[in-house]
Amino acid sequence: MTRTRLTALAAAAAIAAGTLAPLAPAHAGGSVSISIAPGSADAEHAMRAGLGLFAIANGIKNGSITQNGIGNAAGLIQNGSGNLGIVHQEGNGHEGTLTQNGNGNAHGLFQFGQGASGHVSQSGGQTGATFQFGW
Repeated sequence: MTRTRLTALAAAAAIAAGTLAPLAPAHAGGSVSISIAPGSADAEHAMRAGLGLFAIANGIKNGSITQNGIGNAAGLIQNGSGNLGIVHQEGNGHEGTLTQNGNGNAHGLFQFGQGASGHVSQSGGQTGATFQFGW
């Protein structure tokens, strides 16, 4: 075969593949995660205050798992004192864990939609929040 003919065949195959690709079903699953860690002492105090207000409003003392949906799995492990851990799941098929070792950790893992997966580990005096949205 000549080089021109091979190029023409390759172009035809690419056009055919591009034409048929829209006929395939779209991938339905996915997720996006946003993790926030304070960059200053003031930001840390503000984040801890926000997590604390969420805890008070929901009757949480040190840690809590809240699940609204079907097929969710969650875990919360706390080793130490003064820790605040929140795992909140709205929707179906989420999995999330929060592990806190040491003292004075605070984190909220919030999952919405369906099929989000998140695992957070803290070790002494850390603060943060993770928001996940799955579809």
